[in-house]
Amino acid sequence: MNKKMTKKLVGLIGGTIPEGIALLVTRIALAGIFWRSARTKVEEGSILTIKDTTFYQFSDAPFNQVPILNGDLGAYVTTYMEHLLPVLLVLGLATRLGALGILAMTMVIQIFVFPEMIIWWQTHILWVAMALVLIVRGGGIFSLDRLTGHKLG
Repeated sequence: MNKKMTKKLVGLIGGTIPEGIALLVTRIALAGIFWRSARTKVEEGSILTIKDTTFYQFSDAPFNQVPILNGDLGAYVTTYMEHLLPVLLVLGLATRLGALGILAMTMVIQIFVFPEMIIWWQTHILWVAMALVLIVRGGGIFSLDRLTGHKLG
């Protein structure tokens, strides 16, 4: 393959539309992880009625090791953020801010909730990588950020 063809192929693959598709898939993948987690914390059939077991979980070890966000406050903040941030990511609205929130939640989970577990290299590193891509690149062409010219996207 000559240099001209290679340059053209790289231009096609690295263009705005392929990048936009990759960022859209990344947003949906990362959002799905946290949305599914959020839905386990609420009563089945409800929108945001937090289960009693969720409150118990946040008052018991290892969740009570999280500074400030333990007990009932932790249950509320985590449940609501796990619902809100994925919606922002899927819509591509304030994408960088949403990804930053997910990154912060991931680091809290790793550092305070499961610090001794090997989960970092198996799972959390992937969440961190996806969040960092979205923080650096934004939501891409297929996002409300792009449509509105939103600076946090």
